[in-house]
Amino acid sequence: MFTSFSRPQWAVGFAVAVTAVLFALPSRAEPAPPYEALIESLDRIPITVEAEALLDAANARAQQARALPNPSVSVETENVYGRGPFSGYDAAESTFSINQPLELWGQRGARIGAAQAEAKVAALRRDQTQWTVAGSLALIYSEAEAASLQYELAVEALELTEADANAVMLLIEEGREPSLRGIQANSEVESARAAVDEARANRDAAFARLTAAAMLVQPVTAIEPSLLNRSPDASFQAMGNPLTVQIAEAELEAANKSVSVERLRARPAVSASLGVRRFQEYDTEAFTFGINVSLPLFDRNKGAISAARAEERAAAARLTTAKLQTQANRSAAQARLDASITRIRAADKGVASAEEAYQLARAGFDAGRISQLELRSIRSALISARNTAVNARLARVRAEVELAGLDGRAPF
Repeated sequence: MFTSFSRPQWAVGFAVAVTAVLFALPSRAEPAPPYEALIESLDRIPITVEAEALLDAANARAQQARALPNPSVSVETENVYGRGPFSGYDAAESTFSINQPLELWGQRGARIGAAQAEAKVAALRRDQTQWTVAGSLALIYSEAEAASLQYELAVEALELTEADANAVMLLIEEGREPSLRGIQANSEVESARAAVDEARANRDAAFARLTAAAMLVQPVTAIEPSLLNRSPDASFQAMGNPLTVQIAEAELEAANKSVSVERLRARPAVSASLGVRRFQEYDTEAFTFGINVSLPLFDRNKGAISAARAEERAAAARLTTAKLQTQANRSAAQARLDASITRIRAADKGVASAEEAYQLARAGFDAGRISQLELRSIRSALISARNTAVNARLARVRAEVELAGLDGRAPF
C-alpha cells in the first residue's frame, strides 16, 4: 500500500491479515524485475530489434552509395570469315576495351547524400522506437502495480464489509436491528467478494501483459519496487527541438536530397572507354579511345522528378504539423502531469479523512448512534477514496509517459 495512507489500528490489523494470506500462497514465479532492469533490456524487444535492423539496413545502403560504378570489358573482332581478302582470319582487327561509366555533375555526391539522409532518419526513428517502448513498459508496469494494489484494496474492503456484517448480526441477535438488516449486510458481503474476484482477474491479466511485453521467462506475481510512488524528475529540462520535430526535419532533408538525385538522373549518362586494337594483317597494335554519351530524347525522368518534389512538399507539411502539434501536446502533457500531482495530494488527504470518518462511524454504529445505511455510505466513501488515490498515481505515470515520449527520453 502507499505509505502516505494513514491507517488506524483496526485497518493495520486487516492489512497484516491480508499480507499473511498473500505470503501463504504458493510462489509460482519471481516478482517482476525493477523498471530500470526492463529498460536495460530494451534491445530484446522485437519492435526495437526491428528498428535496429532497419537502421543497419539504412547504414548499409549509405555505405553502398559510396561504391563506384563497375567498369565493363568488351572484346570485338572485325573483318573475319568473309569474302575475298577477308575470307580467313589474316585481315582480322581485334579490339579489347574497358568501358567506365562517369558520374558527372555531382551525381555520386547526390546519391551518397540522399543515402546518408535516409540513414539519419532511420537513426532518429530507432531512438523514437526505444523511447516509445520504454514508455509502454512504464505504463504496463504501473498498470500491473495498480491492479495489484486494487486487488489488495478489494480484499481489505471485503474484510471491512464482513466485520460490519458481523456487527450487524450481533445487533440483530440483541433485538436492536430487524432481520432485514442482516439480509442487506450479507448482500454487501457477497458484492464485496465478487469485487475481490474481479480485482484478482484484473491483476492476473495485468501481470500477464507485463510478462509478455517485457518478454520475461517466468510469469510475475508481484511488482517491486514501486513505480506509482515515484515522482518525475522536476529538474529535467526539455530539449529545444523535440524528437518528433527532428524526425520531420530529417525527412524533409532526405526529400530535398532525393529531388537532387532525380534531377541529376535526367542528365546524359557519360562513359569513357580505353582499349587496344590488334591488326592481324600488319602484326601490330594501336590504342583506342572513346566517349559514350546518352541522348535524353525520350526519357527525361520527369515523372520521377515530379514524384520527388511532391514527396518534398508532403515532408514540409509534416514538419509544419509536427512543430504545431508537438508544442501543443507537450504543454497539455505538462499540464496533465502538474494536475495529477495536485490530485495525488488531494487524494491522500481524502483517504486520511475517510479512514478517520469510518473509524468514528464504526464506533458510533456499535454504540447505536449511527445507522447501517450511514455506515455503509461512509465505508463506500473510504473504499472509493483509496481507489481514487491509486488511479491518481496511475494518471501521473501516464502523464509522465506522454511527456517523456514527446521529449525523446525514457520516463522517470
